[in-house]
Amino acid sequence: MSPNANYFACATFQSQLPELIASGGNISDDPHLRSCDVCRALLADLETIAAAARQLFPIVEPPDALWNQIELAIEHEEATSGNHSNAS
Repeated sequence: MSPNANYFACATFQSQLPELIASGGNISDDPHLRSCDVCRALLADLETIAAAARQLFPIVEPPDALWNQIELAIEHEEATSGNHSNAS
């Protein structure tokens, strides 16, 4: 592959990378990655950065009581707004 063709293949792959990552699919199966050391290194760097970010900001699940409070607040709001619409 010529340097220009490889550059354009890399540019195309890298422009699609956000969607590939968001899809949750196995990016390493992408044909371009199998043949491109540059994009494989880029993906490895991005995975390292993402792992470090997860350590800085771990995902914390809210307690079940919070979901119950939210549900009750929604039910209360629906009941309250239903009463106001009947008063008109």
